[in-house]
Amino acid sequence: MNVRMGTESDAEPAAALHASEIDEGFLASLGVPLLTRLYRRIVRWPRSFLLVAVADGNVGGMVAATEETSGLYRAFLLHDGASAVLHSAPRLLRSSRRVIETLRYPSRREGAVVGEILAVAVVPDARGQGLGRKLVDTATRELARRGVTTTEVVTAADNLAAQALYRTAGFAVARHIDVHAGTPSVVLVRR
Repeated sequence: MNVRMGTESDAEPAAALHASEIDEGFLASLGVPLLTRLYRRIVRWPRSFLLVAVADGNVGGMVAATEETSGLYRAFLLHDGASAVLHSAPRLLRSSRRVIETLRYPSRREGAVVGEILAVAVVPDARGQGLGRKLVDTATRELARRGVTTTEVVTAADNLAAQALYRTAGFAVARHIDVHAGTPSVVLVRR
């Protein structure tokens, strides 16, 4: 599969892939329409990006990353918040505590801006072929090209497959956290 920079037209396929293949975290529970808005904002905001792996015109994998998580979420709220709330109010209300926890998640550590891989997903047929690693490596190279020297990713503490992927890409466990109360997560960092 060819990996390329994602465009606004890739937002919906990336959102659908996220919703179908990422079962941890609360974003997938918010539905494809809200995720599509988020991925459009990721493409539009100059400090974030979406990469897609495409074969025969179909998105078979994606990775979303940002130079500043809190800035991305502020841009999303400013530009997309009203329409997101209007179209996803019941889901957002059910998850209001998690929405607030996510928005409060810091993107600065000890005064330095830390880039973050927000999501990685690969269709089942393409798993085990190194596509996830290729996406992660391409995203970390793009972040480095943008001047980011430290990249982190948060995954569920029990998602051993994701942790193994990130370790092979040069990440190491930095700390254990609960982004959402009662949900143990692991922060992996690559410098």
